[in-house]
Amino acid sequence: MSDMDTKKYSEKRRIGNIGEDIVAMFLVKQGYRILDRNYLKKWGEIDLILEIDNLIRFVEVKTQVTRENKAKDVSRNVSRDCFTVSDFQMLVSRETLDDDIYRPEDNVHYWKQKRLIRAIETYLMERNIDENKEWQIDVVTVKIDFPNKTAIIKHIENVVFDV
Repeated sequence: MSDMDTKKYSEKRRIGNIGEDIVAMFLVKQGYRILDRNYLKKWGEIDLILEIDNLIRFVEVKTQVTRENKAKDVSRNVSRDCFTVSDFQMLVSRETLDDDIYRPEDNVHYWKQKRLIRAIETYLMERNIDENKEWQIDVVTVKIDFPNKTAIIKHIENVVFDV
């Protein structure tokens, strides 16, 4: 990986981490209990594992920086201004249609779905979770506006994959 690729990856990772922190805080405020974060296996990762009402939620978080920020050097924004989750005002989007051409949830493609399902199966087995325990997969998107310190969250519950 070149230095430029490494910088791009670490910038993307930092933004992703901020997005995951924002989503985790948002869901905890909604009454969810965090069981695990960034459960990683060589074949897949689960961003957040939470529980609410005796139902396990495996959450895939997709983060996007708003268009206005894309024109700027986001890595400077992220690294120089030490953003914490409490800095952000969270806005909930209940809309399913988006005027953006690209939607973060579109990044949960077929291969990502397969890896996620395999990671979930491994997690349930490793943790000796009863096979009758109810669980579901949610996708949560977060659009971050760094200058205005806002995050728009869209929670898509009980996503069903065709894998």
